[in-house]
Order: sequence, then C-alpha cells, then structure tokens
Amino acid sequence: MAITSLEIHREALTVTILADFPVPVTRLWQAYMDPRQLERFWGPPSWPATFTRHDVRPGGRSEYHMTSPDGERSGGFWEFISTDPPHRFEVRDGFTHEDGTPNTELPGMRVVFEFSPSDSGSRLTTTTHFPSAEALEQLVEMGMLEGTREAMGQIDEVVTDDVTIRVSRVLQASPEHIWQAYHEPEIMQQWLLGPDGWRMPVCEIGHQPGDTYRYEWESDAGEDRFGFTGEILESDAPYREVATENMIGMEGPGTVNAMHLTEITDGTLLIVVITYPSQELRDIVVATGMVDGMELSYARLESQVL
Repeated sequence: MAITSLEIHREALTVTILADFPVPVTRLWQAYMDPRQLERFWGPPSWPATFTRHDVRPGGRSEYHMTSPDGERSGGFWEFISTDPPHRFEVRDGFTHEDGTPNTELPGMRVVFEFSPSDSGSRLTTTTHFPSAEALEQLVEMGMLEGTREAMGQIDEVVTDDVTIRVSRVLQASPEHIWQAYHEPEIMQQWLLGPDGWRMPVCEIGHQPGDTYRYEWESDAGEDRFGFTGEILESDAPYREVATENMIGMEGPGTVNAMHLTEITDGTLLIVVITYPSQELRDIVVATGMVDGMELSYARLESQVL
C-alpha cells in the first residue's frame, strides 16, 4: 500500500488521505465491509481493533475498541450516513468510553470513504471533516495522523491474501427477501442446487449464533450424495451472517463463510466471502467448478424465487 498524499486543509477543516492498492475496487471495498478483515488494519499494530458491531447501511452503526499492549482500551463508533457500494460510504465518527458510552469530551467527525479504479488497481480517498479548527488541532496533537498511517500500512496484507473466494451479485429484491430465501428450507431447496440435475433432500438451517446446519445434495437419480455442515458464528438479520463450513466425511479444518447484504438503489448487493485454511485447498475447490455452480444457483434464485 502506498499513501500517495496526506493533506491538512485548515481553512476547509479537513484532512484528505489518498492511498493506492494493487487490487480491484471490489476487493478493497470488501475489506471495509467485513469486520473480521477491517479489524486487522483499523487500529495501529500496537493497538489492534475489535469490532463488536458492523451494520453497514444508512442509519446503521459500527462499534469497536482498540486495545493497547497493557490492556488499555480506546473505543469508537461509526454512524452510517450513506452507502453506495462499492464506491462510497459516509459516517459520523465518534469516541466512546471503556464502557461503550459516547465520550463527548472528544470531538466527533464526519468521514467520507471513496473507492475508485486506478492504473495500479484501486484508490482510496478518505476525507475527514472536523467541526472546528480547535477539534482538528486537538486530534492532530493526539497523534491521529501517525496512527492512521500505521493502520493503513496494514491494508495491503489483508487485501492481497490468497485464501479467499469472493462472489458478488446484484439481486432485484430487498435484503429481507433474500434473507428469507436463505433461511426457509422450502425456499432454499428450490434454488440452491448448482447445475441442473441435482436436488437438495436435506436442508437443516441454523438461525442464531451457536446453531448448527446441515445441507445435502444428490443427483435426480438419487446418487452421488454429498453435503456440508457447520455452525453459525454471527447473525445480524437481514444484513450479515458468518458460519463455519465442513464437508461431511472430510477431516481437517473447513472454511469460514461470510454473507453480506447491502441495500442499493437497484436492489441488494450480495457478497459472499469464503475463507479457506490454505491457498492449496482454495485452488482445489475453484478447480471443481464450485463458483460456476454458485452463479447458476443465484441465477435460479433471481429468476424463479425472488
């Protein structure tokens, strides 16, 4: 990652940071949408971040804290003003006390994140708007710029990893309808079938963190049965769900699957991120045609169910 410029505009009460990355815009956007990825770089290396809430939609809220080597905590929150996936989002940024209550002794800010293509991949423009000159100087003196430099220096390692598969699609339906299609067995069995010629005789769905699920498929002739099972790790209906996944009968670590639903003007942006324990396993799975099968399932979902 290269911060190409960092400019303080005292008359405009803004700080603008430009940074370039060797990945597509959608990959950089996803790093900010997934709290598990975001917390890998949001805090400086010596103050890693933990996101306890990340509700990316207008009116939504994110909550996080950063922890020092000696256990001291510094908390913050985002209130989402607007989102335009995968191009832009705007938040109100504030501080919290250790118990999570707002810290009104420190100034709040308005921050605009803009994602655009560049010759090298993508560019992130971050513009922070301060309420006053005093607030700008206070936060600069607190080390905000140095901390931001250190934090953004970690983004490259996150966005250039080789152990994930990302599938995205715009569906002409609300997040609520898509969530329902994922969480009612009689609906899921109509569309989550991959290529023609397969059926889904077992569809046991988990709904809350700690619930388990089990899906099994077989050919229309009743042969070649296979399936997956796992546990729900996070659930924020109808916008986000994270679960483990293991192939039935296969030993060893499985995957972590994160589904994100973001409401947009034309419907809903669906993003599924599958994280594998190794690049080797990811490449083996890609070679099976799994991604093509997912695309066929989503086409069936949109044409026959939604």
